Amino acid sequence: MDKNAPQIMILRNAVEQNVKRKMKTPSDFLFLSGVIWERTHETISPTTLKRLWGYIDGADSTRRSTLNLLSRFIGYEDWDAYLAAIDEQATSESDIFQGDGLRAEDLKPGDRVEVTWMPNRRCVFLCLGGQRFAVVENENSKLSVGDTFEAAFFIIGQPMYLDNLVRGDQPPTSYVAGSKSGLVSVKVLSNNSNN
Repeated sequence: MDKNAPQIMILRNAVEQNVKRKMKTPSDFLFLSGVIWERTHETISPTTLKRLWGYIDGADSTRRSTLNLLSRFIGYEDWDAYLAAIDEQATSESDIFQGDGLRAEDLKPGDRVEVTWMPNRRCVFLCLGGQRFAVVENENSKLSVGDTFEAAFFIIGQPMYLDNLVRGDQPPTSYVAGSKSGLVSVKVLSNNSNN
């Protein structure tokens, strides 16, 4: 499966939340490999984890055995059980939040998207094409103007998941905003807006 698929992005975030640690440095991946061994008695190399997180270049797809292991690590029987669980969650949530948000595929390069979340966070993202965005305005968030990232959607009431977040020459990472309350507002700014 493509390592940039939304399901894998959510899996990476779930693993990070499980160990209460972001995967940002080589020692983080070594730590995660060790924790996985301690809990499951199965081995996964720090290099495999680095590839999956996009920390180092490697294969664009991920082996099913890796996905099975990480799914078991966060409490599912295997990758299929994990996919079924997130599909069920997405189905129930999409019924509640249907139509309230944006999908990256509905935007065109040059569009500007404003998002807000609690308690007082506001960012404006410039669509670079596809699922790539750049931060052009930031108020009170950990993001910085100039950061680039990938996102598939921005949905009101749901957390905002950003993948392959790049800041300067730092390695790519993942980021979640509004993890408890979700996004408060999402809108495309008009081309003549100065906000």
